[in-house]
Amino acid sequence: MSIRSIHTALVLLVAAVTVTGTGCIGTSAPGLGLLSIPIPVSPYHQKLREDRFEIHERYARVPILGPITAGGPAIALDPPSDHEVMAALERARPIQGGLPFLHEKQQNNVRIIKEKIADYVDPPRFIPMIGPAQLHHAHYKCTVYMDERTMVGWPYPHQLDDEVVEVLYIDHNHFHMVGNVSGGATAPF
Repeated sequence: MSIRSIHTALVLLVAAVTVTGTGCIGTSAPGLGLLSIPIPVSPYHQKLREDRFEIHERYARVPILGPITAGGPAIALDPPSDHEVMAALERARPIQGGLPFLHEKQQNNVRIIKEKIADYVDPPRFIPMIGPAQLHHAHYKCTVYMDERTMVGWPYPHQLDDEVVEVLYIDHNHFHMVGNVSGGATAPF
C-alpha cells in the first residue's frame, strides 16, 4: 500500500468520526433527515418574534372585569407601567441596532411622568362572545424625559449629547360585565 492511500484512508476515517460525533447527525432519536441539523437564526428576526409575543402576552388582550357597583366610583385600575411606556417609546422611536464603535445610541437618566387625561365608561351593550358589557376607557399622557448620547466613531470620533422629551398617549381599555354574572336569573321562592 502506498503512503498516499493510507493518508487518504486516515482523512476519510477522521471525517467520518467528526461528522457522526457532532451530536446532530447519527443519533438514535427519530430521524428528521436534513431538518435535524440546526439552522442559525438572525438576532434581528429573533427579537422581532420575542417582542411580538411579549406584546401579545402582556398588552394585546382585553380583560373582562366584574360589574361596576351601583354608586361606586368607576375609575381605572392601573396606570401604564414603566415597561409599557418604554416599549411604546421603542416602537415609536427605535434606537436599537447601530454598529459598535462606529455609531451607537444610549438613553440615560430616563424620567417618566404619567397623567390621566380621560376616564369614562360606555353605556351597556351586547358584545359577541362576552355578552352584555360596558367598555371602560382610560387615556394617559406619558411624558418621557431622557438624556440621549450618540457616539460616532468614524470618520473622526465624537459624541453628541441631547436632552430629549417625548410625549406618548397610551389607552387602557377593559370590559365590565353587566347584569347577573352568576349565569342566570334567580327564581323567587
